[in-house]
Amino acid sequence: MATTGRTAADIAASVERDLHARELGPGDALPPVRTLAAELGVNANTVAAAYRTLRERGIVETHGRAGTRIRARPATIRRNDLGPAMPPGTRDLSTGEPDPDLLPSPAFPNPAEWRTLYQHGALYEPFADAARTVLRAGGVDTAHLAATSGALDGLERALVAHLRPGDLVAVEDPTWANLLDLLAALNLTPRPIPVDDEGPDPAATEAALRAGARAFVVTTRAQNPTGASVSAERAAALRPILAAHPHVVLLEDDHGNDISGLDLHTLTGVTTHWAHIRSAAKAYGPDLRCAVVTGDAVTIDRIGGRQRLGPGWVSHILQFAVAHAWTDPDVAECIHVARETYRLRRTRLIKALRARGVAATGRTGINVWVPAPDETTAVASLLARGWAVAPGARYRIGSPPGLRITVATLTAEETERLADAVAAAMRVGAARQTR
Repeated sequence: MATTGRTAADIAASVERDLHARELGPGDALPPVRTLAAELGVNANTVAAAYRTLRERGIVETHGRAGTRIRARPATIRRNDLGPAMPPGTRDLSTGEPDPDLLPSPAFPNPAEWRTLYQHGALYEPFADAARTVLRAGGVDTAHLAATSGALDGLERALVAHLRPGDLVAVEDPTWANLLDLLAALNLTPRPIPVDDEGPDPAATEAALRAGARAFVVTTRAQNPTGASVSAERAAALRPILAAHPHVVLLEDDHGNDISGLDLHTLTGVTTHWAHIRSAAKAYGPDLRCAVVTGDAVTIDRIGGRQRLGPGWVSHILQFAVAHAWTDPDVAECIHVARETYRLRRTRLIKALRARGVAATGRTGINVWVPAPDETTAVASLLARGWAVAPGARYRIGSPPGLRITVATLTAEETERLADAVAAAMRVGAARQTR
C-alpha cells in the first residue's frame, strides 16, 4: 500500500485505487490517522476526513482500538471478485446462473406496432394485470404496484425509500451476496439472522427487531445460497413477531418464484410499510431485468416518485415480455420442465454427498449449500481437482463456513465425480482443523 494525496478526496481515492489493484484487500488495516498524516505531510483532520468518506462509501469500518480496516465486503468491489483465479478447463459451479437450455424464449412486440411515448404511464397495463394474477395466487395484496429493473433494484429503492445511512437491517445469514454488497454501498448495517430449510429463525428475528432493526429482508423461496423456503409453519411464527414491531419495513424477495416448486407463504400485511418483489430473471432469463413490486401506498409512491427522477420507467418492451412469460401456457410448460430438472439435479447431488458422509442442503432453487470445516481449504482442494465452487465467505456474516455449489447444469455423470471431490476436500479440511 502506498497511499498518496494532499486532500481528503485524493487520499480516499488513493485507497480505492489500491483496493482495485488488490494491493489492499478485505480485512487489511489502514494506518492510524496521525501516522498517515505524518507520512503525507498533511493535517490529521485531512486524513480523518478521508477515512470518514471511505466509511460513508461502505469501503472501511472503524472498531475502536482495532483501528480502521477494509470491510470484509467493500462496496466498491463485488465479492465475486474476491475468489481465486480459475485455471483453464475448470468446471465452473460457482456462478449461480440458471441453465440457458431451460430458459423459455421471450416474446417481444412487433416494433412497427410499438409506440411508447414519454407521457405514457410507468406501468404497462398487461404487465400489471399479469402481476396481479400471479401475486394474488400467493395471497399478496396488489393494490399498489411498481415495476423495477430486477430484484436488487427493487430492494434498493425500497430501502432508500425508508432508511438512512447507519440504520440496522435484519438479513438472513448466510444470504444473497449482492444484498450484502448493496447494504455496504448504502452504508446500512446488516444484523444476521440464522436461516434453516424453513426460513429465518423466529427467536433471532425477534431479537434483531428488539435491537432496533429498521428493516427485515427475507427470501420467500429458493433462498440464495441455502435453498431455504419459508414454510407455512415458519410464516405463522414470524407474523406475530413482525406485528409487534409495525414500524419495521418488511421486504420480501421472491426471485425464485416459479422454479422453486413450493407455495409462497408471505409475511406481508402485518407491518405499516412493506414490499414484495417478484422478479423474472432467474426463471425466465437473466436479461429480463424486470420485477414487479407491490407494497403499501407510501412505499410504492416513494419508489415511483424517485424512479421518475432517474430512469423514468422500466422499458414497456421488457414488461411486455414478462407479462407474456407469466401468462403463456407454452412458457408455463417450459418452467415446469426447468423446475423438475433443477429438483432432480439438486436432490441427486445431495444424495450422492450424503452417501459419502457429507451433509448438504438445497430445498429449492439451483444451488446446494455444503457446510465445510475449512472453506478456504475446501475451495482450493476442489479447484485443484478441476471444480470451481463459491466460498461461503461471500454470503456469510457470522454463520459457520460452507460452500455454495450451483447445480443448474450439473449432469448425472458429473455428480458422482463431484461428490467424490467434495468428500476428499472435506477430509483435507478436517485434517487441517485437527493439527
